[in-house]
Amino acid sequence: MIGKVKVIITNDQKVCKIPTGVRLLVRKCCHAVLSLEEFDGAAEVSVTFVDDDAIQTLNRQFRDIDASTDVLSFPLGENGVYDLNPDTGAKMLGDIVISIPHAVAQAETYGHSLQREIGFLTVHSMLHLLGYDHVNGGMESVRMREKEETVLTQLGLKRNASYYMDKE
Repeated sequence: MIGKVKVIITNDQKVCKIPTGVRLLVRKCCHAVLSLEEFDGAAEVSVTFVDDDAIQTLNRQFRDIDASTDVLSFPLGENGVYDLNPDTGAKMLGDIVISIPHAVAQAETYGHSLQREIGFLTVHSMLHLLGYDHVNGGMESVRMREKEETVLTQLGLKRNASYYMDKE
């Protein structure tokens, strides 16, 4: 049974204004993923909003990819085993870093709201923190996408545009 979920949200960028309600949305997304996955116990996760330069630096430092990206996930657990916060006993899931300028651009590209894009990136990263991966494609990628859409639909953020843009 899910215990208390602590989501620490930090805004380390000044490029874009964070819309009202986004912090609550991020917390709801984290909680919804843990509910879907029937996560057992209390959990902590850190979410940081950054600009493209900051996420490019992290991407280069940790993944040897010298480019900005939309989101990075830094899981602290492996195979369902997590470090515990000594003060609270909560399982420390890891860190999510979201590039807000990247999210703004993607929301425009995909024709949906910034809230929907930030919700998607949060859910996507939460699944990574819980051990899901899509890098190799195949069924694991399909399963991850299905879980993302399930959570977003539950939260009223159903997809209203394709993720694959037609080239004209």
